Amino acid sequence: CSLSVTDINLNSPNKGLLSDAMTDVPVDSAAAGRTSVPEGLTLAEEEELRSELAKVEEEIGTLRQVLAAKERHCGELKRKLGLTPLDGLKQNLSKSWHDVQVSNAYVKTSEKLGEWNDKVTQSDFYKKTQETLSQAGQKTSAALSNVGSVISRKLGDMSSYSIRHSISMPAMRNSATFKSFEDRVGTIKSRVVGSRENSTDGLHSPSGAGDKPPQDNAPF
Repeated sequence: CSLSVTDINLNSPNKGLLSDAMTDVPVDSAAAGRTSVPEGLTLAEEEELRSELAKVEEEIGTLRQVLAAKERHCGELKRKLGLTPLDGLKQNLSKSWHDVQVSNAYVKTSEKLGEWNDKVTQSDFYKKTQETLSQAGQKTSAALSNVGSVISRKLGDMSSYSIRHSISMPAMRNSATFKSFEDRVGTIKSRVVGSRENSTDGLHSPSGAGDKPPQDNAPF
């Protein structure tokens, strides 16, 4: 029988009729699971390949189970030996680096880099550049050495001047000129102090007015 649009619509009141009609249709499970035969293969060859595929998948599952058990056993042994995951990582990296070093690609690359290095170091441009850098380094060292010598000489002059100055001060104090100047300053100071004391005594003396004789007033 033919199906109308109303039978396919899920909101239709006849949607239950469609499911009932479909349950009555027999379904061949083998035909549903089988895909179309690839070109160039017979039905018997397809069945053989499918059987071999099932066996290989079963072996893969078994090997995975065995590998998981081996890994658990390996982890237990490492734990008993006190090995940490970091130690295993270091060991794996070391082994990987060793494998890289002994590989053909690494050996060839090392040889090629060695050849390039020889060519570069033996080239005229490299030699000229090396000589230029060497001369520049020598000039820089000489300039720095000169600057250091100048600074050392300046520091030496300053220290010698300080020593001479410290030595000349006592000698100058003991010289006749300095003593004569010091004596003159002392004399002037004593005169100034003495004159100040005399003036102060004259102003504050109580007998200053009584010692003078009285003047007689002559009558006109």
